Amino acid sequence: MIIECPGCHSKYQYDEERFERKPSKKIKCARCQQIFEIHNPAFQAPATPVEVGDRTMAGKVETPRVPESTEQSPLPQPKKPDALQLPAGKRLSLAVLDGPDAGTVFRIDRPRVTIGRASADLTLNDTEASRQHAALEIRDLVCTVEDLGSTNGTLINGEKIAGPVELTDKSEFQVGATTLMLIVTEDH
Repeated sequence: MIIECPGCHSKYQYDEERFERKPSKKIKCARCQQIFEIHNPAFQAPATPVEVGDRTMAGKVETPRVPESTEQSPLPQPKKPDALQLPAGKRLSLAVLDGPDAGTVFRIDRPRVTIGRASADLTLNDTEASRQHAALEIRDLVCTVEDLGSTNGTLINGEKIAGPVELTDKSEFQVGATTLMLIVTEDH
């Protein structure tokens, strides 16, 4: 379904499965940071009689359709395979390109790695990073990064991400003042 921010009118593709059988959800706009509520189309009002001319017909109430838009979500939401697991025969690392830890390379040795300035798997010497800032999840060959509700957000191409975003080899993302790059190599 297509949703629109009431503040800045940015349009996003929203996967209806993310409602988790709830009638509505509150989400934050990735552009203007406004929090707004969206409603699950699976929880529609029951059918009511509709009067046509001088007779009454049972019909369902039409809910206004959101017009199709050519604008996509600023960053597409990846489809995740089920189990977290590192890919066989591949080595994954995070290289710090910019920030207080520039030049450091961290090897990823587990399928879920938290990134932050304290109490994280990958600890950064970055005062602009939250304690638990972002998480990297690996499901075989699919690697995603997701913000963990940090103060300054996790950025890709200068834009804050609103959910999990798929990374590929040499993808860059920013946590606080630190720019990181995912590096995928053959494991010899």
